[in-house]
Amino acid sequence: MKAPALTACLIASVAAAGCATDAARQPAPEITYAQAANSELVATNYRAADALLAQFGGTSAGGPLIVATVVNIDALEQSSTLGRMISEQLSARLSQRGWQMVELKLRGSIYMRRGEGELILTREISDIARTNKAQAIVLGSYAVGASFVYVNLKIVQPGSNAVLSAYDYVLPANQEVRTMLGRNTGR
Repeated sequence: MKAPALTACLIASVAAAGCATDAARQPAPEITYAQAANSELVATNYRAADALLAQFGGTSAGGPLIVATVVNIDALEQSSTLGRMISEQLSARLSQRGWQMVELKLRGSIYMRRGEGELILTREISDIARTNKAQAIVLGSYAVGASFVYVNLKIVQPGSNAVLSAYDYVLPANQEVRTMLGRNTGR
């Protein structure tokens, strides 16, 4: 290869590398409202609430339901933005389906840990349910895997702790979910 041709190739290579670096520095395009509306997280949590109700067998006339914060299975006293959001979406869906829901965030007497949400301790479930005349409590946990977040939900009868309904589902451990878990690992 002659010197001018070699020089041209080197300049082209450096320019191409510079373009690639510039492209890598570009921020990701912002999500649009249309793209946000197509997010599957809310729909997935709504399907989970519907599946719980389909198995439950209770009636909305039997008394309100209480939704506890969905917690980390490896540390039951801890939750995350994801766990709290799942709980909020479950409560919203149950309310949409005609169930009276007890909003625990408005009650000062409920055990609450700052930043964790409405974590209900086992010994408090019967008292809270009795005070609110609740027929059942929705409980849940999640486990974080390498590629997925596994969610388990149950409707439990206060007093006896009998499981009246249960549903398992899986969320992708994508960037959005990892961020809500506080595990923005950049996978």
